[in-house]
Amino acid sequence: MLTTPAYAQDMSGLMANATQFAPLILIFAVFYFLLIRPQQQRQKEVKRSLAALKRGDRVVTAGGILATVQKLREGSNEIEIEIAPNVRVIVLRDTISSVLKPTAANDSAAPAKIVGK
Repeated sequence: MLTTPAYAQDMSGLMANATQFAPLILIFAVFYFLLIRPQQQRQKEVKRSLAALKRGDRVVTAGGILATVQKLREGSNEIEIEIAPNVRVIVLRDTISSVLKPTAANDSAAPAKIVGK
């Protein structure tokens, strides 16, 4: 006998190891497609919207302050925003969490009537 029975047992051990790691690989794939990939896409969208900022855009800062962009400083990461009439502050571009898109008014719908007592 030139071959030993240990070689035959080695293949079954290899398959057992592969089946042990299959659930971990499956869990990672689910996490990637449900959590990681959508977050990366959102970050890319926010980065694009921050790069396309212009005067007059409505923004929300990381602190939750609604403001209007007044001045973009070229070559700098600073943006001048107006948080109230005649109240302007300078913030860093990175502290803006989102850019608000204006919504069109729905004029076709009749206003709700207020019924008096």
